[in-house]
Amino acid sequence: MKPLFHFALTSYFLLGIALKLQAGDAVTIGEFIMEPPTLHCLGFEWKIEGDDNRNARVDVSYRLVGSETWQAAQPLLRIGEEKVWRAKEFLEYWTPRMFAGSIFGLETGKSYECRFTMSDPDGIEGNTTKIVECTTRTIPQSYAEGRVLHVYPANYEGPKEEPSFTGLLQAYYGPGLGDWDVVHCRPVEAGATILVHAGLYKADRRDYVNPHQIPFFGSYVLTQDGTAEKPITIKAAGDGEVIFDGDNVFKLFDVMAADHHIFDGITFRNTEIAFYAGIKDQMGCSNLTVRNCRIEDVGIGIHTEWAGSKNFYIADNVMIGRDDHYRLNGWSNMKTYGPSPVNSYYGVKVYGQGHVICHNKMSFFHDGICISTYGIPEESQDLKCVSIDIYNNDVFLSVDDFIEADGGVHNIRVMNNRGFNAAHHGLSAQPMFGGPVYFIRNIVYNVPFGGAIKTGGANPAGVLIYNNTFIAENADAVGISNVHYRNNLFFGSNHPNKHLNRLESYTTYSTSDYNGYQAGRDKALLTWGVPKNGMRDYNERPESESVDFRLRSNSAAIDAGVLLPNINDGFSGLAPDLGANEYNSENQVYGPRK
Repeated sequence: MKPLFHFALTSYFLLGIALKLQAGDAVTIGEFIMEPPTLHCLGFEWKIEGDDNRNARVDVSYRLVGSETWQAAQPLLRIGEEKVWRAKEFLEYWTPRMFAGSIFGLETGKSYECRFTMSDPDGIEGNTTKIVECTTRTIPQSYAEGRVLHVYPANYEGPKEEPSFTGLLQAYYGPGLGDWDVVHCRPVEAGATILVHAGLYKADRRDYVNPHQIPFFGSYVLTQDGTAEKPITIKAAGDGEVIFDGDNVFKLFDVMAADHHIFDGITFRNTEIAFYAGIKDQMGCSNLTVRNCRIEDVGIGIHTEWAGSKNFYIADNVMIGRDDHYRLNGWSNMKTYGPSPVNSYYGVKVYGQGHVICHNKMSFFHDGICISTYGIPEESQDLKCVSIDIYNNDVFLSVDDFIEADGGVHNIRVMNNRGFNAAHHGLSAQPMFGGPVYFIRNIVYNVPFGGAIKTGGANPAGVLIYNNTFIAENADAVGISNVHYRNNLFFGSNHPNKHLNRLESYTTYSTSDYNGYQAGRDKALLTWGVPKNGMRDYNERPESESVDFRLRSNSAAIDAGVLLPNINDGFSGLAPDLGANEYNSENQVYGPRK
């Protein structure tokens, strides 16, 4: 009888496990995805089924290939079943069940072993550990062994270095006049460097045989491809300022069909769009580099909304728009001056994968830096908007927002940026299609009509907000799912009708902890709202350089934070500090590095 009784208990126990598995609390492991690497970060996705009770976890560690020491990184974010929607555009999207996240602060061009360990007290079906090897990208460089071509303006009369050409298109495609402009008998080859000598390059596009070979519509249309090893470089020669003046044409450089191009040290001005690099559902380029350039008097600096665009490097540029240089004025509900017209839309807008936008100075645009508000993500993994880095940029006086991550899908990383004076919002994530979008160590200063972070209106999911300094009310963090705040400092302007931090989430598993708040306000410091039942419910301008945002020696924010591995583990005191700057740390370099 005893063995039969034992068997009966065992059978009942096994039946209980089967019922629990059917209930969906255990995890079935799915596809593991390595996203395109950037210079300093790696992004990952790990799909799952089950885990209805959301208690699974993925811990992450990494090490240089050849090293024996593993370093802890942030755990992957659990994503799934959050609703992202916007009724006006009939947009509705449910995030898939998965984990996603990034490893930060890596060296360029180095190989790393990355280890992912999944755990769940309810059980896991599949291999719980993944170890993958990934290599970060390197900064694009001109090909040293390529042919060097020299370009001069039409009115140049001095000595020339050979081979020499009048105007850029003559060097790029070969000489031609009138109808012969499109013959292209000697186009530039991969690996070539075109050195553009000092002068003003402004052609009369109505002149049928103008020596610059500019067509009637006034654009430089580039269609040749370089390669990763042999890009095509168009660079200032170093003998004085090089200026391409668009004469107020719609687009100055059309590079949609030109992969692996580098533009370096040139001024672009007087055009609606300086670089036209991609159109949604049509075409676009990859591996576009624009660095050390000045883009001024433009409506848009750099634009691509093509999902196939990859690996842009936009760095150390100065971009100056046409919006009001002396007033902070928004685009809606403005009573003093009236709504601001869109004279300049944005400095940079991208979609795609692997882009790096860093150390740029942008002023007087509607928005500074944007991910395209693209809509429902594409089904193909190669066309999803993932693995984009936006860091150490300096954005001044925006009609709307400093930086918009709107439209991103996974691993959008917004770090170490400084924004001064935006009428409506500082940072934006509406929508985010699962995330994570990381907002880390950013400084947001003075956004009087909206909030530090905008999430309302398109109900994003997957937003991580760590170690930021917000000198602005964060009044619009509403309609958001799966959001997590840590180690932030909230200071406001003592606006009489705004909470310092208003958080209203559709998910009970959203969290906020270890944040610091300005004392002595009339309005409540914090408003927190989540569903009561269940997991979810879906219904005078200061100059930025003159301000030091580092903590004072007696600040209550010192040592008041929580450790976030791979984000603030280089802290100097007893614990990490709150806000964007660790006490006694060196100031970040915002904007161009020279």
